[in-house]
Amino acid sequence: MNNKTLYIFVDEGGNMDFSSNGTKYFTLTALSKIRPFVIYEPLVNLKYDLWEKGVEFEYFHATEDNYNTRKEVFELISNNLSKFVVDSIIVDKCKTHQFLHDNSRFYKKIFEMLFNYILEKHRGKFSQIFIITDQIPIKKKRRDIEKAIKLYISSWSQANNISYKILHLSSKSDINLQIVDYFNWAIFRKWERGDLSNYSLISDSVTSEFDVFKSGITKYY
Repeated sequence: MNNKTLYIFVDEGGNMDFSSNGTKYFTLTALSKIRPFVIYEPLVNLKYDLWEKGVEFEYFHATEDNYNTRKEVFELISNNLSKFVVDSIIVDKCKTHQFLHDNSRFYKKIFEMLFNYILEKHRGKFSQIFIITDQIPIKKKRRDIEKAIKLYISSWSQANNISYKILHLSSKSDINLQIVDYFNWAIFRKWERGDLSNYSLISDSVTSEFDVFKSGITKYY
């Protein structure tokens, strides 16, 4: 086994309102990487280039960035697609049984599906795992997510004799959290709005896009 660390950066899209008032879809997207992070420097340089052009911002965030900033970030990502491995879980919320409307049950299920696929795909390539999410200000949600991750990852790591670490960091502090935000934003807009304009630029890096209830026919609202 290689003495390497597998970094899994995670971002989510949509909300947890399981009603007609909420988003139609929920997405959970992971960017899996082993160092070196070769696109890190180009993105930092792009930030400084944009500053010098008069664009004032603190960090890249797809929802908040203006059109021209998003365009440049997506172009940079699309020119380096071979450097990314992205996997996403797609949930059609109206097909989600009421049992899974509970946050803890919902997160447990989707994190298990996502991590099971990623870890098996990369098996034998790493000796430890770092899982990094954006900071989660709502304490209950943070507890639900951390518990969901630990329920799966702790048993997997014990069975495979691999250590793990879970970090909740501000996306301002890490370029890779900003990159997975961009990937997830494009994937979410594809499903929620049928907008392929940015998804088409990054789709070659999306190695799996699992529609959980693709074959489901029952709608609960």
